[in-house]
Amino acid sequence: MTLLAIESATDMVGVALISDDAGAVERVHLGGRAHAELLVPAIEEVCALSGCTVTDVDAIAVDIGPGLFTGLRVGVATAKALAQALGVDLIGVGSLDILAAAADERPDRRRPGVVASVVDARRGEVFAAVYRFDQVAGPVSGPVPDSGPIDPEAVRTERLEPVTPDELEAWLVELGTEAGPVTVVGDGAVRYRSQLSVHAALDLDAAGELASPPPLALARLALRRLARGDAPATPLALVPDYRRPADARINWEQRAPRPPSTAADTAGADTAAPRRSGQGTP
Repeated sequence: MTLLAIESATDMVGVALISDDAGAVERVHLGGRAHAELLVPAIEEVCALSGCTVTDVDAIAVDIGPGLFTGLRVGVATAKALAQALGVDLIGVGSLDILAAAADERPDRRRPGVVASVVDARRGEVFAAVYRFDQVAGPVSGPVPDSGPIDPEAVRTERLEPVTPDELEAWLVELGTEAGPVTVVGDGAVRYRSQLSVHAALDLDAAGELASPPPLALARLALRRLARGDAPATPLALVPDYRRPADARINWEQRAPRPPSTAADTAGADTAAPRRSGQGTP
């Protein structure tokens, strides 16, 4: 199996390739808003480093968000086009899950009890989800072993709507009081570090390292989901998770043609218009 992972939900543009033969390769670029310019060269780079071509890829994973609108459109559109052209499996994974999985995979550390993934939503808001790795989801709960991967979606509590930093702070502090230290990751945590770091229950040590979802974490999580039997998506069915549909339509709505003026409107406007100086009745 050779899987290509595309990450573009934040300011970072990243690509990873995991192959049974060539191991794992990852490349990331902090390109600001240059997602379209950086993504395809990054794909070419990881393929070259792995000694393969894109035609050797068996499956494609892509971060579907939430995150930046432009980044998500570029990444998802590229993944869909490649999957369609190559006829390979396509799987979408959420950015918040990827961050949590990466926090759980950090080397030389015990499994974090609670992880909060926080992605900057701009406009003074964040997208956030909490992952209780200290509990097993479902009717029976208990301690989680320190070894072996746990799919973040199994222990996720999510806020589907964007929240303000104040709402996030209250949510995480209350959780930390009840459950113990909360590991906070993501570029939203970096942006609001000064507000969150004053609380002893919130651990932001990993926020800078995990400001963006790592492409290799995306690739590994996608492979685990495919291995457990998750059905791949069709290119037509896979869509970005914008969380703000109005923002995705705003430019279109602003450019929508205005209704044509009627004769009565024109006559009224002419009647109401003040006469210029010196203008009289002919």
